[in-house]
Amino acid sequence: MELRQYKVSDCNEIWQLFYDTVHTVNAKDYTQEQLNVWAPQSNDFVEWGNSRLRQNAAEIIVAVEDKKIIGFGSIVITTGYLDFLYVHKNNIGKGVGTAICNELEKRSQINGITTFASITARSFFEKRGFEIVRVNKVERNGVVLRNYLMIKHNNANK
Repeated sequence: MELRQYKVSDCNEIWQLFYDTVHTVNAKDYTQEQLNVWAPQSNDFVEWGNSRLRQNAAEIIVAVEDKKIIGFGSIVITTGYLDFLYVHKNNIGKGVGTAICNELEKRSQINGITTFASITARSFFEKRGFEIVRVNKVERNGVVLRNYLMIKHNNANK
């Protein structure tokens, strides 16, 4: 597995990975209606890639194996906000998410990382030393999704 910087040409593949992961891995914790508003089928992934992925001062890392993207993550380096972390359903539990997270945390310019973790990802982040600050509810198109605001106080990679 190779970790590298995101390229604009990755956008379509990353969108598909994001969509597939949400609709398979997260299906055990969210309803179909919630999954559909989280990752809508008819999304303009070019716009998504250009806006959501390219936040102010965001570092985006992709994990590649056999010339295919198997995971990606992003962090706003100036605030320590970890926004995205998605791993292909066939690579869950193989260290991909851990490798991406380690790299993103190293790139953060501050000690302390925050994220909004899904119900599904909560245990992954707890194992990394994140603590729940509060249960969070997000409303999208009238549908409520629950996640957790989590913080890792000491960035161990600093």
